[in-house]
Amino acid sequence: MTNPDGVDDKKRATLRRFAALGAATPLAGLSEPAAADSGESDARDAIVGYLSTTPGAHFSKIRDDLQLGTGETQHHLRRLEELEAIEHYPDGDYKRFVPAGRFDEFEKQALGYLRRETPRGMLIELLLDSETTAGDLAAALDVSPPTVSKYAGELEEAGLLSRDDGYAVERPETVLVLVVGHADSFGESARRLARNADQFIDYHG
Repeated sequence: MTNPDGVDDKKRATLRRFAALGAATPLAGLSEPAAADSGESDARDAIVGYLSTTPGAHFSKIRDDLQLGTGETQHHLRRLEELEAIEHYPDGDYKRFVPAGRFDEFEKQALGYLRRETPRGMLIELLLDSETTAGDLAAALDVSPPTVSKYAGELEEAGLLSRDDGYAVERPETVLVLVVGHADSFGESARRLARNADQFIDYHG
């Protein structure tokens, strides 16, 4: 159903849900007053709220999850960057977005790989058990050993994984905090880890 102002009710509900999250962050109130009459304030607040819960999301995911148009998304992301509310960084073919000034370079790299299914699964399995082998990872994730090897190489090059003596997550406490803090946006395996996070606080401590 579409309201007289042309905004679909389902889209409006989605925007309001994430705008409420945005209002609870330190980035609240960054939309200009003039934007409110056109509905731009809702969209910008929603993007801020969305990125507070889903940092490292790429352009298409933001657009699709918030049910925005391509041009609309580009416009709001650009304006929010001008307001220094958010920032982006390159990740291969992707442009990923995070709240401005919140994450260091290692954390941004980690978020990028945590947004990919197989690398995320590998990191979570290794956080759960530091003795996990390449064969264990292949079996747990239902992928081939060459796939594990490929992503292990990428994770090592990104500074997220050591292969000096088996596989070991670099800065595991940092990666754990990222997974736990944003578990709902990473899927069920992350949520399971978050439910038992207290067991891993001293991981490699």
